[in-house]
Amino acid sequence: MAFRKFAAKAPHLLIFPKNQIYCYLRSGKFKALSKDWKHEKMPLEFDYEMIVVTEGTLFLRYMDEDFTVSTGNYLILPPSTSSRIGFKKAYCSFYWIHFTADLGLFPARVDSSSIGSYKRGNCFLMPQTGIVPKLEKMIVQMKQLQDLERNNYPDIALNASTTAIITELYGQLQIESSLEKNPLGNNQIYSDIADYIRSNITKNIKISEIAEEFGYSPKYLSNLFSKVQGISLKQFIIQQKIETACYYLTDSDKTITEISAELGFSDMHNFSRTFKNVIGLPPKVYRNTYAKRLLYHE
Repeated sequence: MAFRKFAAKAPHLLIFPKNQIYCYLRSGKFKALSKDWKHEKMPLEFDYEMIVVTEGTLFLRYMDEDFTVSTGNYLILPPSTSSRIGFKKAYCSFYWIHFTADLGLFPARVDSSSIGSYKRGNCFLMPQTGIVPKLEKMIVQMKQLQDLERNNYPDIALNASTTAIITELYGQLQIESSLEKNPLGNNQIYSDIADYIRSNITKNIKISEIAEEFGYSPKYLSNLFSKVQGISLKQFIIQQKIETACYYLTDSDKTITEISAELGFSDMHNFSRTFKNVIGLPPKVYRNTYAKRLLYHE
């Protein structure tokens, strides 16, 4: 899950009202049956559609623009009279949500040159496409939304969960942006080490090894993470492993023993204890809580 591609050009910005609960319509997980799949022509007149790709690449044309959405990227399609259609065959798998929002007189999509007035209009703006900073966390929330629907939760719960997912993505993007702009001067070190941890998430990562790899003392790196991220380096490593574990538990058929081994824990008992300390539930209970999945092949 660590290898993610950036969008080729600056995306359009989508406008969302701040003080509103969005209206959930439907959601699911799509999985192509082969590499010869291509998205059919389908209208999207009144709905928003949010797509998060978990495998492969989605090639989608919408509003006369071609989008290439790779693993770990998201795409949000605003309402329009245009139809979405695939422009290239490829295998892919993605989660999707359809919802509506009341924008009043605001347009759904704008260019970056005209964002000032919309920011003052009790709205927030988000790039139409880009990288999901915390992909595993986003997938878990989208999976939980499906579970609510399958268990016949009331509309208010589905709407609130949908709103939480959109604002979760916005929050992740804002935090990522603030770290990039932070004047501490240590952000590049932080970003490099965070990428290193995500790329080596299957190993039993030790702070001493990270310090040796980057040429800093363990104490300095721990203080750096506490200053930039608000948690210690050790806590950050555990957080990344548990977020990945949540993703595996809700979106794969790997056994708990396999997940424990794949994430570099010494044994399953250590993994289960750590998972419960962070999440509040044992891995088996967590998996059973979100065991239902809305899977589509068409």
